[in-house]
Amino acid sequence: MALTGVDVTGRRLVIFDFDGTLADTIPAITATARTVLLGHGLAEDELGDLLRLVGPPFPQAYSLVYGFSPEEAMQITREYREIYHGLGVAAWPLFDGVRELLEDLRAAGRLTAVASSKRGFMVERALEDNGVSALFDVRRGKPSDGEVAKATTIAQVLDDLGLSAADAVMVGDRYHDVEAASACGMPCVGVTYGGAAAPGELEGAGACAVAATVDELRRVLLGS
Repeated sequence: MALTGVDVTGRRLVIFDFDGTLADTIPAITATARTVLLGHGLAEDELGDLLRLVGPPFPQAYSLVYGFSPEEAMQITREYREIYHGLGVAAWPLFDGVRELLEDLRAAGRLTAVASSKRGFMVERALEDNGVSALFDVRRGKPSDGEVAKATTIAQVLDDLGLSAADAVMVGDRYHDVEAASACGMPCVGVTYGGAAAPGELEGAGACAVAATVDELRRVLLGS
């Protein structure tokens, strides 16, 4: 059951999603996916809302959203990565205020971590490119393209730090994050400043709070 209305200001560990939560990756993700999907026979009017691809892991997202076979979804993912990985830090900049929030959390004695559905090496690269790797105690993404539940990644972060769900709070921008946190027994603060979640999505999934700006997120995590 989702943990709604929970005060998380005293939680020792803050676990962040990456795409749409720490970094403004959505424009590059959707633009790259559009290019590749058009090359695989979809017409512009068949693409629909490309934001549906933000949250679920690749390659599975292409099967989930567009019905591609696992084999074609993997090929699409390979082509996507050939483009996306060459874009550089301009494709994964931190949201304004995120670096300062991380520094404030560290100054307050909090532990910080990343739990992402991105491949682990890309999480590391993106954090390095933004110069914030040292602001995280643990950085985890998917180890492979096999289907890895987000809850499994979150649980691994807890295990890495020897903490329980009662010590932690998740921060994410999609219902997947809220549901994964709930499966691990911890609350999730939803964020909407990245623009991925549909109206009411995070509240409906059971987020304990929803922040529309990084400053609002700071207040939820650290108090007034």
